Amino acid sequence: MTAPARRTTYRDIQPYASGLLEVGDGQSIYWETSGNPDGKPAVFLHGGPGGATGRAQRGFFDPAVYRIVLLDQRGCGRSTPHIADGASLEHNTTRHLVADIEAVRTHLGIERWLVFGGSWGSTLALTYAQRHPQRVTELVLRGVFLLRRKEIDWYYNGAAGYLYPDEWEKFLAPVPEDERGQDLVEVYHRLLHSPDERVALEAATAWSTWEGATSSLLPNQERVAESADPRFALAFARIENHYFRHRGFLDEGQLLRDIDTIAQIPSVIVQGRHDVVCPATSAWDLHRAWPGSVLHLVEDAGHTAFEPGIVHHLVEATDAFAKTDPP
Repeated sequence: MTAPARRTTYRDIQPYASGLLEVGDGQSIYWETSGNPDGKPAVFLHGGPGGATGRAQRGFFDPAVYRIVLLDQRGCGRSTPHIADGASLEHNTTRHLVADIEAVRTHLGIERWLVFGGSWGSTLALTYAQRHPQRVTELVLRGVFLLRRKEIDWYYNGAAGYLYPDEWEKFLAPVPEDERGQDLVEVYHRLLHSPDERVALEAATAWSTWEGATSSLLPNQERVAESADPRFALAFARIENHYFRHRGFLDEGQLLRDIDTIAQIPSVIVQGRHDVVCPATSAWDLHRAWPGSVLHLVEDAGHTAFEPGIVHHLVEATDAFAKTDPP
């Protein structure tokens, strides 16, 4: 399946406005807007947690139709202070991130918007929508992650390593042999916050490149190299580990439990059949609990948003929603 040609053209569009919004707790959130200033508002929520936005993500939206909002979550990307610069995780929770999204919406004078999120971004999009359903016109979700214990254990406590034994060996490398039978999320927490900077950076790089190496159906060395960048790796690994230790600051099964609060919101779910990071069972469980949702299982794709079949359905969804009036 071929992605629409306009994606590679529109990914290079430049923002017409950007800034840092102070949201309290000493935090400032980077935001930007591109596309049509008078268009249909849409916000993109990046993954991780601890990732960042980039120019390619603008390409999921038609800039002639959409007012495209990108933001970097607390402690990462262009938001300040950055985790790699010693920022604290004390005021970095899902509740804070939802409040930050609302602060950006209010700051930009947007009444309602389409919410688009992939991987952890899908978790955050669902949480935001369930807390503020009146602010969401539509949802576009990719690589669904419901932050249940079994999902975290699958990826960080050994099962996914059966598919990637070579990469799993690299993930285990920083872990002392006598601790490899323990909960590796907890072991990594200690390593990532070691007073020995060398130990912390080695752990951050291993954590980050494990995801970079397993995110696409076919190997992508450019993504692995980006994952190993020290500044990115430190923020990505420390923030992600922080959230996963606390189960996303959500109750077990909460996002499925509260699905009725967003039952009326038109929604499209796009899921790679061979997604190792966020296995398809989560998207399937979400779709089964949410009869009004549309699910596309992409047979020739893994986790990343930029595999052709994934892009095709994501762009198809935003193009379709651009033509509909919000409920």
